[in-house]
This record gives sequence, structure tokens and C-alpha cells, in this order.
Amino acid sequence: MDKSILVALKNSLSSKAVLDFLIFLPFCTDDLKVTLLNVFRKPSVSEELMGEDYSREEPSRLMNFLEKARDKLVENGYSADNIRINLVTEPYPTITEGILDQFNKGKYSMVVIGRRKKTKSEEFVMGDVSVKLVRALEAAAVMVVKSG
Repeated sequence: MDKSILVALKNSLSSKAVLDFLIFLPFCTDDLKVTLLNVFRKPSVSEELMGEDYSREEPSRLMNFLEKARDKLVENGYSADNIRINLVTEPYPTITEGILDQFNKGKYSMVVIGRRKKTKSEEFVMGDVSVKLVRALEAAAVMVVKSG
């Protein structure tokens, strides 16, 4: 079986925790294929108010973050040839839908995602991508890395 993982990242503390966790996992990284994924969602009203400059610069900021994430994995033993970056700029209605769509388009054994601690009210109002992925991907492994 092809060992391939989809690692959903954004420029956040939880994504940095995911990278640190992947570095210290006892994977045999020689034949492990890793896709570092960032999915855009349709902007909220408050994000639209930030202006076109912010929206136009966001893909390059995120690509820079993903490239640094790849470099960090390579520095810690992952094969550069087996790490792919996938910056999906076509917006999805939700991040969860974007990750699920990209998972279904690829042949992945596992999804890895970070999760920061939320209050019950935050989770109720905003939902939780990691919980939605665990429920939707019943036949796949989903690793959720918690950060403080």
C-alpha cells in the first residue's frame, strides 16, 4: 500500500504543532509521500473588509509558509522528492469541504490536522474542522494534533 498523508495546514500555532509532531513521529520517511495542503474558503464579511491588497497577498504568504514547512520536514529527515505542496486558491464554502474534496482526489492513507483548544461556545458557533473530518472520513485514518 502506498503510504501517503495529507497534512492540512494554515499559518497558525496549531499547524506549527502539527509539523513538530510529524518530525518526532517514528515514521519511516524514505517512502512516505506527504502533501502539505492549504485550502481557501470563501471570505467572511470581515475578511472582505480587509481589502483587496490583503486578499491578493494572502496566497503568496501561505505559499511561503508551506515552503518553510516543507523545508523544516526535509531538515528533519523527510525526502524532498516525496513532499508536495498543494495551495488550493479556488475557495470552498468551508475548509472541511475543501480538505474532503482534496482527500477524495488523491490516494491518501491518512489526514493530519491541527486543532487549537476552543471554548464550548466557540465550537458551537464556528464548528470544528477536525471533528467534521473524523466523522466524514470513517474509512480513513485521521490524526488530530492538539495545540495549547
